Amino acid sequence: MKKFWNWIKNEDERTLFLNGVISEETWYGDEVTPQIFKDELNSGEGNITVWINSPGGDCIAASQIYNMLMEYKGDVTVKIDGIAASAASVIAMAGTEVQISPTGLMMIHNPLTMAFGDAFEMEKAKAMLSEVKESIINAYEIKTGLSRVKLSNLMDAESWFNAKKAIELGFVDNIMFSKEEEPEEVEGLTFSNMVAVNSLLDRLPKKEKPIINTGTTHQELEKRLNLIK
Repeated sequence: MKKFWNWIKNEDERTLFLNGVISEETWYGDEVTPQIFKDELNSGEGNITVWINSPGGDCIAASQIYNMLMEYKGDVTVKIDGIAASAASVIAMAGTEVQISPTGLMMIHNPLTMAFGDAFEMEKAKAMLSEVKESIINAYEIKTGLSRVKLSNLMDAESWFNAKKAIELGFVDNIMFSKEEEPEEVEGLTFSNMVAVNSLLDRLPKKEKPIINTGTTHQELEKRLNLIK
């Protein structure tokens, strides 16, 4: 069995590293691997630190790890030092405190699957994905306090958050290495082409005359921006 996690133990604290894909083979129907992870988690006491650098992976594995960390009796400090994307972002929500590197990233999106069969089978796959999405939103909602509609829209857009935006939205509590009294700087960014294009369209003057004497009318520029979508 190839483990995607690694423990480092010392006298004062235990540290868990989650690097790479969360379970290269699905945990669905696997009773051995989750039990090994649980046994190692509960093999000691006290607070633990979880370092995450993962593009995501199996949502069932992420769900079980999330539950195990939520149930753990000690404090769980999550530190995102690279990326916490997809299923890895769900695990991050289990932190008593969630920190992110100033160069770290988070990404959330809709769950994916592969399906084979007739239209009836496709409908079943679609219904399954909808339920999986709702289960993921449950974890995001508990941590962030955002509405389910907003979270759903962020997932639809496959949203990427830098450190500041992750804090603004409530996915993260603080930025690693930052000074407590550091003044507020530039607002964090969510990377979404659709949001950028719509923002530009809203700012355009609703007039037929050329814009900035370039000979391009609002309608013509709007058509060009819509092509970006």
